Amino acid sequence: MDNIAEYQARITAALDRISSALPKVGAEDQGLADALEAERTANAQLEERVKAIKDKQETMVTELEAQVSSLKQQVDEQDTALGELRAAVETKESEARQLRKVTAELRARIAALREANADALPDAHLVNKAMASELEALRAAETSMRAEMDEILGALEPIVTEAEHA
Repeated sequence: MDNIAEYQARITAALDRISSALPKVGAEDQGLADALEAERTANAQLEERVKAIKDKQETMVTELEAQVSSLKQQVDEQDTALGELRAAVETKESEARQLRKVTAELRARIAALREANADALPDAHLVNKAMASELEALRAAETSMRAEMDEILGALEPIVTEAEHA
């Protein structure tokens, strides 16, 4: 029986300690509940920030994709313009080659005329006519070359201006 009394005394002491600790546990529970609520609030704020950052990122990606698309279109347009310019230059080069060929033929004829006239009395009228033809061919060649250069410069000007702004 002594053991029972001893056990009873121990149990009573334990219950007293539990009773005295209950108010402290209640206070701790309230503190934990407040801390939990604060963490939930902080978590909600972080989730809102993450959502805002994600929305901003998606908007920026969409804008950048639009800019890339626009730049690709501009590059394609410039490639097309450059192709057209190259075709025009090739055409002008062909015309210039033809003009040089005609001029060379004219010079050869004039040289032949000079040789023929060197053997006999030269016909001044014929010589003047040949020289006038040569001078006209040279002027035509110069005019053609100037027109070609003006056309090339005119086609390059928008490309250069756009490149300077980019």
